[in-house]
Amino acid sequence: RSVSAAFRDHLRHLALQDFPCGRGSWNKSRFNGHRRPRGSQLGLQTDAARQEEAIPLDEESPEVLLELLSDPHSPWALPPGCSLQDQRLREMAVLAPEKVRGSNIFQIFESLRIVGKGVEEVDEGLLQFQQLEELILSTNQISRITSANLPRTLKVLELCCNAVADLQDLCTQPPPELQHLGLGYNKLCGPLQNKYLTADFWPNLVSLDLSFNNLTDLVGLISQLSSLQKLRILVLQGNPLALIPTYRGFVVDSLPKLSVLDDTYIGPDERDQSHGLSRQSELLRSEARVVVSIGKIRGVPDPSAGQQLEVGSKAPVITYSYCVAYEF
Repeated sequence: RSVSAAFRDHLRHLALQDFPCGRGSWNKSRFNGHRRPRGSQLGLQTDAARQEEAIPLDEESPEVLLELLSDPHSPWALPPGCSLQDQRLREMAVLAPEKVRGSNIFQIFESLRIVGKGVEEVDEGLLQFQQLEELILSTNQISRITSANLPRTLKVLELCCNAVADLQDLCTQPPPELQHLGLGYNKLCGPLQNKYLTADFWPNLVSLDLSFNNLTDLVGLISQLSSLQKLRILVLQGNPLALIPTYRGFVVDSLPKLSVLDDTYIGPDERDQSHGLSRQSELLRSEARVVVSIGKIRGVPDPSAGQQLEVGSKAPVITYSYCVAYEF
């Protein structure tokens, strides 16, 4: 399923061309001839003082139609969980329905959110969104992103909770003005992906989320990230490389312009305490130790209460053995 298909399904759910939105017998006199309703792009407001002609008895005023959309008890109200942008689109469909018809609707969006819709493909239909600056595609099934299908105007690209394992296609023609790239909870493995995380591909990147992947090469990754001169926010928690004892201090000292690491602000004291760690690569080990303490175990016999057998007894002996597995 493509992003464009999910977007079309969402528009059908909003019913922008059906009562009380769109054009029909309920507002036909407002759009006769060359008259057009007044308003701005997404913040359209109606003003009763601007109504030059009386509303016919068999039609509804814009105020009444808008009330049908906003009243939570109305059968035409949006269900809970819909975004503010969805509400504004429906208001626009009342006040200026021509703006949400056909290809005109693509010029409205500066932000597009398609979350949890089973999307697998980022298709070229996205190029119709010529004003798009923010694209949220979290919690889908995307494994491959062709950068040629992304609008060049993008500043925020969020791909959290997908199945992205390779950044090569994303970095072929990346949006040049991108400021945030979210790749948390994907399937990235190092060190092959490190080479795609440099200023050659992301010269304006300010925020980067790589959390909860399978990145293991801390030294190699930080070496590439050091070329991102505008990077201020970095999230690496949840990767195996974050288990290294000197992980945080090494990153803080290696990236002096960084302000936030793993959602925690880097203060002057921490910066001073980490000074010099980036030059002590011997402190970085390729292994980590995890200590697991077991509390009470219920539902199994107590091994300490073993059978007390008399010498020479021929009674059967019952033994118990247990296997405990840890999955990381």
